[in-house]
Amino acid sequence: MLFLLKIFNAKESACNMKYIFNPINKVFINYTCLLKYFMISLFIVISTIIFIAIEGGSSMQLMAKETERKNAVTFKGNPLTLLGEEVKTGMRAPEFEVLANDLTPVKLANYANKIKVISVVPSLDTPICDAQTRKFNEAAAGFSTDTVVLTISMDLPFAQARWCGAAGIKNVVTLSDHKSASFGLGYGTLISELRLLSRAIFIVDKDNVVRYAEYVPEVASHPDYDRAIEALKKIK
Repeated sequence: MLFLLKIFNAKESACNMKYIFNPINKVFINYTCLLKYFMISLFIVISTIIFIAIEGGSSMQLMAKETERKNAVTFKGNPLTLLGEEVKTGMRAPEFEVLANDLTPVKLANYANKIKVISVVPSLDTPICDAQTRKFNEAAAGFSTDTVVLTISMDLPFAQARWCGAAGIKNVVTLSDHKSASFGLGYGTLISELRLLSRAIFIVDKDNVVRYAEYVPEVASHPDYDRAIEALKKIK
């Protein structure tokens, strides 16, 4: 940037230099002048990108600040703040982008015409999250073919793949929200103090309408599996 500013503040204008004949196009061209205008344009583009990046980050922080839900859940009795609006039954399911085990981006739209059971856990490497995922893996064997079970956590994709392989999980798709917390912010499950996802269950129908939502009040407790499965059975 300082290099560019020195060019712009130069006492002598580069455009006052002699023109050079270009034998290919048979015209006289002031290459130095063209270079100056190119550098000015480059400076403007770089400045715009930096401005957008800074403003975008500030906007994200502001959005998260405005949607803070203090004392929304507890972890072993300690109150925690969740970021993002609470998703309620009847709402249109927010779009999100997470990562599959092979690092490919996955969106809600990837599961069009499917009933989505979304099991949200803080980390697969903890006993309750492990049990929750195994529970849905077993239950999914009896679900209809138009139903998909997604387990979303902040675990890295590599850790999720390793865990699934060790646990023999075949009926659940594990997805990572680690990169951008898109799901956590969109579904109001991002724990501000820990940058982990709070335990929750969402069921989204084929039209992407939320038909069931449970935010587990105590992160260290199990969700209501029976209630969630009963809600799923009512969706046609």
